[in-house]
Amino acid sequence: MCYLYTPTMTFITLPLLNGTNQRNFLTVVYSSVYSKPANMSFVDTLRQWDEAVTCVNRQDFSKALEIFLGIQEPNSKIYFDIGCLHLLDQDFDAAEKAFDCSIRKDEHLAIAFFQRGITFYKKKRYEESLADFQKTFKTLRGNQLIDYKALGLRYILYACDVLHNMALVEAELGNWEKAQEHLTKALNYKTEARFNIIDKALQSILKQKLFKLVEFQSKEMFKPNKHYVAELEKKDYLGKAKVVASVVPQDEFSGFAPLQPQVQDGPTRPKEPEVLRVLEGEPHTVLFEFIPETSDELAVVPGNIVFVLQKGADNWANVVFNERRGLVPYNYLERLEISLASNKNKGITPPPSRQPPTRPERIQGLTPSEVTSGNRQRQEKQSTDNSCIVKVHFNFNFVVSVPCGSPYTMLIEKISRKLNLPSSAITLSLTSEASEQSVISANTEMEELWSRASGGRVTLWCNTKEEEIHLVALHSYESSNPEDLNFQQGDKIKLLSKINQDWLEGQCNGNTGIFPASFVEEVPANGQ
Repeated sequence: MCYLYTPTMTFITLPLLNGTNQRNFLTVVYSSVYSKPANMSFVDTLRQWDEAVTCVNRQDFSKALEIFLGIQEPNSKIYFDIGCLHLLDQDFDAAEKAFDCSIRKDEHLAIAFFQRGITFYKKKRYEESLADFQKTFKTLRGNQLIDYKALGLRYILYACDVLHNMALVEAELGNWEKAQEHLTKALNYKTEARFNIIDKALQSILKQKLFKLVEFQSKEMFKPNKHYVAELEKKDYLGKAKVVASVVPQDEFSGFAPLQPQVQDGPTRPKEPEVLRVLEGEPHTVLFEFIPETSDELAVVPGNIVFVLQKGADNWANVVFNERRGLVPYNYLERLEISLASNKNKGITPPPSRQPPTRPERIQGLTPSEVTSGNRQRQEKQSTDNSCIVKVHFNFNFVVSVPCGSPYTMLIEKISRKLNLPSSAITLSLTSEASEQSVISANTEMEELWSRASGGRVTLWCNTKEEEIHLVALHSYESSNPEDLNFQQGDKIKLLSKINQDWLEGQCNGNTGIFPASFVEEVPANGQ
């Protein structure tokens, strides 16, 4: 059965490292590299996305990557495309970070887990590769395949291919029996198109030989919706006007012209507003653009009119501009004489052509008291801060900061708040494989954990206990749609996920599908 994937959830949890200690801690700021602070319209994002995909079709991968990196707020599909281009360029570190961001945007995107697993395999990080292939298979939810055509990607992800790669990773780790188990399981999911691949892999396993990895074609990209792309083209609904008759010979002008003046002398210039008399400070005009370097400085451009409240001995002036106060170099300003008498229209003074003067040295005494005290408090806080950064590996990766030597209750409370889960459902461990020796609990001596901290950082792994939710059918539900789940009144249904407020996904009598939420009710935890 073909399972149609529909993303319904987006996470905004801060990402962190995913893998062993070889990964760069700067993964935390990876999103800021690919996302500019300014907002980008949906139309601009769509246009750049379509342009980048067109470059990929022309085999111009470097230009496509440059356009993708210029998109200010990429979604999970765009991050996936960026990762594929990095993978095509053999830049495995950049590809890994891009797939991290794609998964963080949509943790149900199975193809992103699959691609990141391939990336880990090529970096010979087999344990992390195996974990990603396992997450991919779990996302399939027992279905044979996921067809991404409806989402703009011409690719079918087969469950037997995922199990095939899991077997290969187990073989790389020397677990030949587990590898054979995965391939035997893949026989139940294989289709006619993938028949030979599984059989050849089984023959290789029996001889304890490695076989070829099933890879995703990195030249295939998620494409924007073609109906949205068609709307990007400008349409001229009115057409172009044509001159039929005119008193002017050879007149072809068909636009709009402004009203022409009927008198030689225009109206006199209006008087300056009386409010200028009561403004605080002395008016000055800005001669050069000034870009602030500290929070107490004020950005101005040529032509702005500022009011100087105080001029210091170090040539810095405390000014007011647009109801904001800050510091500006006084040699960037020129005193402005404002006359309240009516004058005739004067031409606009051209901007100065000379270079701006050098930035004067700051004297601490001129800094506003609030800013000075704020800087001093931040410096004192930095000097006395003894916090430790805890990197937590989960389906997505995140970071929490706690004081070194904190008790278990403080650590688990911060992590539970981050995951929005009760602390009782969370298990922490010092290694990726949770064992009695590595699991951290309330009875654990925390000195061992903090002794592992290096450079104020320590890494943990997190697992959660998924509590199954069972429902009982209040009414019978029958549908002809293949993706719906049919059941009779009184049937017990295992809840898999919540599609939206009105529809749920569940499993009943060996079948999986969606059904109306109003047809069922939840069985209490102690219900029979």
